[in-house]
Amino acid sequence: MADQHSPFRVNVRDLVNRPGEMREQQFDVPAPETLGEGLVGVREGSDLGVDVRLESVHEGVLVTAEVDATAEGECGRCLTEIALPVRVEFQELFAYHSGEAFEYEVQDDHVDLEPLIRDAVVLALPFQPVCRPDCPGLDPETGLRLAEHPELDTPEAPSDPRWAALAGFQASEDDGTDQASEADQQRD
Repeated sequence: MADQHSPFRVNVRDLVNRPGEMREQQFDVPAPETLGEGLVGVREGSDLGVDVRLESVHEGVLVTAEVDATAEGECGRCLTEIALPVRVEFQELFAYHSGEAFEYEVQDDHVDLEPLIRDAVVLALPFQPVCRPDCPGLDPETGLRLAEHPELDTPEAPSDPRWAALAGFQASEDDGTDQASEADQQRD
């Protein structure tokens, strides 16, 4: 049972069983818990800007929402603190009570947006966030940030001695002609 006083519960009494009726609503709510785990997440208490459109249809109330938030954490390459904007959109039908099984239902003339917002925000978070697309990361030997110490950035990585035998190998060039090779001619 959802919390009766949750700021994510939206009253839809004026829309219930009135197909064609529509209402738009905007509100800000604090994140009830940290959304996301790993390198970035929307911290508990951070503002979530919710812009919602509620439409009454024959089956229930169709909810279309856009949520804006800010995810905070650290860059996956250089470990600096970052803040990323998060904007998600979703659409879901909250069905009236019926014999059919629906994932979301209108309960006590309210719809609870919290699970939808939580799922949409968490799925929108990047798995490997970066402070900027070309972040060079950390120097593998010293651990210093390469963005702050460009002199440590070596353009060519040290070669692996196990591949040394292939270093002088030159691949043949295919000129794209349709002439059969000598091996193909000998097979015929």
